Amino acid sequence: MITVVFGFEDSMAAAERLGVLLELPTFQVETRRFPDRECLVRMPAPARTAILYRSLNDPDGKIVELLLAASAARDRGAERVILVAPYLAYMRQDRAFHPGEAVSQRVIGRLIADHFDALLTVDPHLHRIADLSEAVPGIPAISLSAAPLLASLIDRAGHPVIIGPDDESRQWTQSIAAPLGLDMLVASKERSGDRDVSLTLPEADRVRGRPAILVDDIISSGRTLIEAARLLRAAGALSVEALVTHCLATAADLALMRAEGMERISSTDSVNGPTNKACLAPRLSQALQEHGLI
Repeated sequence: MITVVFGFEDSMAAAERLGVLLELPTFQVETRRFPDRECLVRMPAPARTAILYRSLNDPDGKIVELLLAASAARDRGAERVILVAPYLAYMRQDRAFHPGEAVSQRVIGRLIADHFDALLTVDPHLHRIADLSEAVPGIPAISLSAAPLLASLIDRAGHPVIIGPDDESRQWTQSIAAPLGLDMLVASKERSGDRDVSLTLPEADRVRGRPAILVDDIISSGRTLIEAARLLRAAGALSVEALVTHCLATAADLALMRAEGMERISSTDSVNGPTNKACLAPRLSQALQEHGLI
């Protein structure tokens, strides 16, 4: 076989969607755990180009399995091993904020570069670098934007206002609001802990009587969006919903967000879950072909 898409148990449905569009065979990487929790990985078929498909939510065990799978693919004759990781973990820590902290972006980026021949991801959580290749050096490191997909989910009835919950979300807010000709606002955030945030929203009165649509790259616990929803409701927003690329929230987190007035939460299928409304496979397929990776 020349090119094969390989998924894992948690990513097979998405891997198969990609394989169908590329007209490539798709196989599941076989994994199991020993009693001491070490993993055994087996590649079920040879390939000259092996495309490993896996999002890196809950990343630690997945990364080890990916590295073993890449090695096993090469042992079976792969000349190129490409990682398609729609959600790419460990990108937020791009510097040591306190003495002794590991710079995880640099560590994981170099680990990927050492074991794969190319990387394809969507909206990585980058703050202070302009290009993914700075984090993943020496190989083609391609970052796609989900903004067009998310924009296609927006109902423009009622002239909604696009809201960024913090300054880091400004790039996604602008890339969705501008093409649609919609108003946008960006809040300021102060974080006291992983689940303790406070927001201020200048010109919040502009949402009065209008739908408010929160836009961000990631929902982790949802606490930032909950605080934003409270602000928007207090300012008189007609309704509040959220559009995100990656939804990592638990069922309990999502239930709390809805209880706090989030009428709809929509995401891409980068991470499998109940909020999935936009399929990434067509864009991933297009990018693999445009960049000559298959």
